[in-house]
Amino acid sequence: MPSYQVPPVGLLACNRRWLLAACLAGLLLPAGLPAASLEGVKPLIGTGDAALVTAPDGRVLLAANADRQMVPASILKVLTALSAVHYLGPDFRFETDFYLDSDHNLVVKGSGDPLLVSETLAAIAAELGGRLQRFNDLVLDPAFFEHALRIPGVSASPEPYDAPNGALCVNFNTVAFETLNGRLVSAEPQTPLIPFAVERIRASGLTNGRIVLSSQNQDHLLYAGHLIRHFLTASGIQTRGAVRIGRLEPGSRRLVHRHTATTPLTGVIAELLQYSNNFIANQLTVVIGATAAGPPGTLAKGVSATRTYAADVLGLKTLRLAEGSGISRQNRISAREMGRVLAAFEPLRHLMRHEGREYYKTGTLSGIRTRAGYIASAAGGCYRFALLVNTPGRSTDRIMRALLDRLN
Repeated sequence: MPSYQVPPVGLLACNRRWLLAACLAGLLLPAGLPAASLEGVKPLIGTGDAALVTAPDGRVLLAANADRQMVPASILKVLTALSAVHYLGPDFRFETDFYLDSDHNLVVKGSGDPLLVSETLAAIAAELGGRLQRFNDLVLDPAFFEHALRIPGVSASPEPYDAPNGALCVNFNTVAFETLNGRLVSAEPQTPLIPFAVERIRASGLTNGRIVLSSQNQDHLLYAGHLIRHFLTASGIQTRGAVRIGRLEPGSRRLVHRHTATTPLTGVIAELLQYSNNFIANQLTVVIGATAAGPPGTLAKGVSATRTYAADVLGLKTLRLAEGSGISRQNRISAREMGRVLAAFEPLRHLMRHEGREYYKTGTLSGIRTRAGYIASAAGGCYRFALLVNTPGRSTDRIMRALLDRLN
């Protein structure tokens, strides 16, 4: 809980009722801070908004509707990041395994790596090229995650923030392309435009941009398999078999390669926060669930584990959580609870966006603008702020300018 400046005993005795009301409202200012220092900020906070600002020592400088449960949008990702560090550890690294089964099929077993991209696949293929000459089918094993994950707030739109989650995904389940001289080509030189993707692009009717590989018919998983096979054959490994979905059966199998991600969890969190990537957030949430409660990873397990961490470690007793990215309007958190999240995350604030004295995360949904983070103090340490704006036509910009002007 944030601590409040305790007034002199005589003052407390003569006006106990007023002081109690002020404490509950969170309006008492810490010792040494001029009483009017944040006075000009209050009119910028609407009746439908919430705000909390604390000093480097944790004392409350400003609170407005600080205990009201609000839609956090993407600032919820800070809590997801903290939960991931708690359950997985900051140095955790994702692994993707490649096995040969008794029928000489190459089985790829994913564990939810959100940063499995083309450059990584090319490096994996080069490694395997020195150990494997041929294989039959390429079998994709996604069993580490529940089949057909459903994330509240995620739709079937072609936007990258609506990309589906899974245990084995590549390039965030998206394909970037353009039309050059009447022909579809890749918009990313590291990623070949394979026939499987071309078919989906043509079906979309688009001539340039980016498509999302849908979970319908397991297109996102099959795309991963076809792209992996492309890189393997480019490395000289022979195959004429199919790309199909299956399971790694116990018994006769041999691990031929284990890819351990070069990026530790802290690096994944930096990608998550700096690019506000919903796909990464919910990949982490499901992996948290698999770690805390055993595979297969499910959204329900991940949400439950994050709630447990939030309640038992951070003291967030009224948090409502539907998923880990903030895309769902079912999520709710108060400014005061967000302040506790920020207090715990402060040693990792360098993983956030950084401009001038501010480290921050923003959130945006229709009619919702949020911002949370830190302002470096000239005296050392950081002020912490959580702003949740629900008033139509308002944003966090004016509030932030006022805070930066007043907090030294």
